Amino acid sequence: MTDISNDTPARHGALLVTDARTKRRNRAETRFKAYGITALAIGMAFLAALLWAILSNGLTAFGQTYVQLDVPLLEEKLDKDGDRDPEKIAKVSTFGYKPLIEAALTDLVAREGIETDLDGKALTKILSESAAAKIRDRVLANPELIGRTVGFDLLASSRVDGYLKGRVSRESLARDKNLDAAHLDLVDTLSDVGVVEKRFNWAFITGADASDSRPEQAGIGVAMLGSFFMMMVVLALSLPIGVAASIYLEEFAPQNRLTDIIEVNISNLAAVPSIVFGILGLAVFIQFMHLPQSAPLVGGLVLTLMTLPTIIISTRAALKAVPPSIRDAALGVGASKMQAVTHHVLPLAMPGILTGTILGLAQALGETAPLLLIGMVGYIATNYPDGVAEGFLSPNSAMPAQIYEWAKRADPAFYERAWGGIIVLLVFLLAMNLIAVLLRRRFERRW
Repeated sequence: MTDISNDTPARHGALLVTDARTKRRNRAETRFKAYGITALAIGMAFLAALLWAILSNGLTAFGQTYVQLDVPLLEEKLDKDGDRDPEKIAKVSTFGYKPLIEAALTDLVAREGIETDLDGKALTKILSESAAAKIRDRVLANPELIGRTVGFDLLASSRVDGYLKGRVSRESLARDKNLDAAHLDLVDTLSDVGVVEKRFNWAFITGADASDSRPEQAGIGVAMLGSFFMMMVVLALSLPIGVAASIYLEEFAPQNRLTDIIEVNISNLAAVPSIVFGILGLAVFIQFMHLPQSAPLVGGLVLTLMTLPTIIISTRAALKAVPPSIRDAALGVGASKMQAVTHHVLPLAMPGILTGTILGLAQALGETAPLLLIGMVGYIATNYPDGVAEGFLSPNSAMPAQIYEWAKRADPAFYERAWGGIIVLLVFLLAMNLIAVLLRRRFERRW
């Protein structure tokens, strides 16, 4: 036997000395980490740029310019007989109120000692076209105001509002037929004396859409209500149908060619473009079943078809996550297959089911293409529905469709409201995702 000498040198060097091969591997790992950090930084930069664009363009929609004006409600103009008969007062159209507004503006300019070359009719261009209608509505609601001078907070025109927000410049007024430099001088002076001021625009959140001549009056409130009714339809149909289909496919369906075809088609339907579901809804629900066009009921049915594959896939994944030992233990103590599913498997899978359902609803809430095909575009319903049944069946819009409608209009004030509508929509989506996270953490069980 021959002893091996300890002086034999190692072929690849000592263990504590990094060889060339290990150095190359470490450099590759360092580069890979750098690639990941760079990709994450680029993604965060794009996200920050997106949020900055949304907030910088949309936050101004939540503020609006108002003009405080004392309007004399002359009895000889509004109620010649003096009997305060609502039917006679209602016969005075908005044209009958415009001379009163002109007189109020003229008196305001004279009272504040403002020097301007604008006459009464030209002065009214700083106000919204809705000013006369607002005064008329208040007089019809309170006929006893006739004969008195009443203070009103009237909307300024979109050009005046844009000027105070920096959206309209004096140079751009050279091509504008509505305002000129004299109007802006007047607005600056009225702002200094506190007659013209910007406030939080609650009407944008609670109001309805408006015509192209009154962009400053447009709001997203009615569209929000339309989205709410649509989501109620989607939730009432997609959750029970999707969960029942998932339980059958995962727990009871035999493994054969038919179930394989069903599973493949469900997966394929989840990848179908949403506009295809819009065409299907137009053909089936409107042209064949003759349901009311542009109704939230029809929109909810279309979005239910689009959401079902997502809910089925997520529910099946939640059911698969329940360990088989739970099923075996329930069956071992004498429970039936149905009892094992309903009493043990389904409660444990409920966090995943609720999370998938809420995420599916959030996806449906932001869809636009299928709603456009069934006619749910903006400026359909300018008033709130009178009841629950009318809320489902009367024509209405939805938040994504309303944003699309505003974005394609010419006035910059509508473009501003489109960005503001995106902020409202994102708030709803973030709230729904937060609810999904809280439900998962609240009901999740670990084993």
